[in-house]
Amino acid sequence: MPFMCCLCWIVLWAILVADCEMAAADPRALRADIQIRKILNVAPNTVRLVKDPRDHTLYTSTMEGTISRIDLSEGAASSEVLYTAADHGMNSLVQGFAIGPDGTFYLVSNTSGKVSFQIEAIVRGALDPASGERVWSALDQTQPLPTDVALDEILADAENLSPLARDPRDNTLYIINSDGNITRGIRDIIYTVTDHGVASPAGLVIGSDGTFYIFTTNTKDLTKYNIAAIAKGVLDADTGLRVWSVLARTEPIPKGFDHYYNAIVVSPDNRYIFVNSGARTDHGEVKNNGGAFPNVREVPLTSCILRLPTDGQDLFLPNDEEALRSAGYLYADGVRNTFDLAYAPNGDLFGVENGPDRDMHEEMNWIRQGHHYGFPWRMGSEDNPQRFPDYDPKKDRLLQPAILGAGSYHNDPNYPPPPMEFTDPVINVGPDADKFRDPETGEIEDASDLGLTLGTFTGHRSPLGLVFDVERTLAPEFRGDGFVLSIGGGCCQLVQNMQDPDEDMLHLDLEKKGDRYEVRIRRIVEGFRSPIDAEIIGNKIYVIEWDGTRGLWEFTVPLAPTAIAETESEALPNGFALYQNYPNPFNAATAIRFALPAQEEVELGVYNMTGQRVATLAQGVRQAGVYIVSWHGLDESGAVLASGIYFYRLRTGHQLETRKLVLLR
Repeated sequence: MPFMCCLCWIVLWAILVADCEMAAADPRALRADIQIRKILNVAPNTVRLVKDPRDHTLYTSTMEGTISRIDLSEGAASSEVLYTAADHGMNSLVQGFAIGPDGTFYLVSNTSGKVSFQIEAIVRGALDPASGERVWSALDQTQPLPTDVALDEILADAENLSPLARDPRDNTLYIINSDGNITRGIRDIIYTVTDHGVASPAGLVIGSDGTFYIFTTNTKDLTKYNIAAIAKGVLDADTGLRVWSVLARTEPIPKGFDHYYNAIVVSPDNRYIFVNSGARTDHGEVKNNGGAFPNVREVPLTSCILRLPTDGQDLFLPNDEEALRSAGYLYADGVRNTFDLAYAPNGDLFGVENGPDRDMHEEMNWIRQGHHYGFPWRMGSEDNPQRFPDYDPKKDRLLQPAILGAGSYHNDPNYPPPPMEFTDPVINVGPDADKFRDPETGEIEDASDLGLTLGTFTGHRSPLGLVFDVERTLAPEFRGDGFVLSIGGGCCQLVQNMQDPDEDMLHLDLEKKGDRYEVRIRRIVEGFRSPIDAEIIGNKIYVIEWDGTRGLWEFTVPLAPTAIAETESEALPNGFALYQNYPNPFNAATAIRFALPAQEEVELGVYNMTGQRVATLAQGVRQAGVYIVSWHGLDESGAVLASGIYFYRLRTGHQLETRKLVLLR
């Protein structure tokens, strides 16, 4: 079954399932020391798997905006729906989900079609102090409007209307649903359409005196545009409810090939979110959408990485490159479709993306501010041939005639010149995921077998589900490394034609070399059915599948002996040392490093403010060397400890040293 690109088909999941009635197979480890078990099945259309960094709870989200919590109790794993589109308002193509260090939820949604913009009517519900009843009445917009609510601002910016409202007098949260019900909190219905008469409300606002204002709007046809929005859900400690708001919304974006807005990640310092905007073209060709956008290729709001402040509220993202740069929103450019973003243990940000319909490499990029990664002029460290005036697609051996996008490659004398110098992707030195088609012969070759490199993956593998061993708890072979899934082509023959296995998990052994990275890649699991996202907790990697039985799988990777890393270098330390933990303060996990100049009996423990030992991290004889131990904020029994100041103490037969750490939940 041909597709425009390997990730575009997640939007067309129903078609995919209908055309791919193949027997499901269980994934298989390619190493004897990796254990596999199936946790449960996930709901259809589940696209993201994320963890709360504070307590490692797993959550899933669907493209319709349903968020579920996964209970990983031994032998009794289950899934519980927590939020739906009625709660957060993101109800169309929800392709991004992240949780910040403070537990805030972030969702990325994409909307097209008929969108409400202009307010048609306002219904006021004022509380009668004598009776305690709310009196509803329609406001005449031809008359002066009440002054106790900034209605003029709302009328001027109607698209920011929200179904959520907070009473400023007591901070009670109210939600108005599309059926007209107004609930206090999430489920307590207090008014219906019978009370206020608004059958199809668009938003709710509460004035300083507690007056309700319900709005209805007319619509504008935006079927040829996409509007992306990022929602933020903050947990209210007093009420236990998650308060949702719109962090940012884009100006309408001309639709084309459409990869949409999807990947989102929160910076470790909780200051920013980074959001991927996918390309509207396959390779920079004109996409006029039936003549609606003459000569339009990429636009400022596509094929880029945006950086937005986590404390933002109702930010407007214009389709203007200079304005985006001056506001600090445009972080990096020239990415085709970075469907997954993740931080490595050293704090570097990486993204993986799928390539074009032409048989070109697919990329893993080290994402840095101000860098341009080449799209659409370069993809996977290869030049796009359509940018050159002598291009003849009939002689292009990297085009497979069966694919839908092959016909869009043509001689293009008006192709724009490259805007700046480009940054190449991470270089794959093999031995796996490094097949390529020879542009001269059309034959498939293995790059590492020929002593060549690739930038980064075999074409059409569609890498996603990128995770890192940030806590450095894995065995030395994997410690601090990355892992990535390949969703591949599913029923499509693109990957099969590259003679490279897909639907697998790859181990990424990254090495920084000056201003670039190289990676050694090895396959460690095979046999998934369209794996689409992953998370890592300690030495367990969790994977959800898009197709087949839609399993949630758990892979146990070898752990460092006694959870302590081996010596970091062959050189022995000069003296005894206990270093400051990092990060500090921390919420998910922290690393404690210590050095022994000679063999010693050691005891490393964590103590609370009263001097009671709450956790033992290392005990017994250790050889001379430098060691790292990870602590997840758990006590001796495995229970989660409360936020606060703790002390860690290293005792040997000759030395005793204590340092302070801070745990934040």
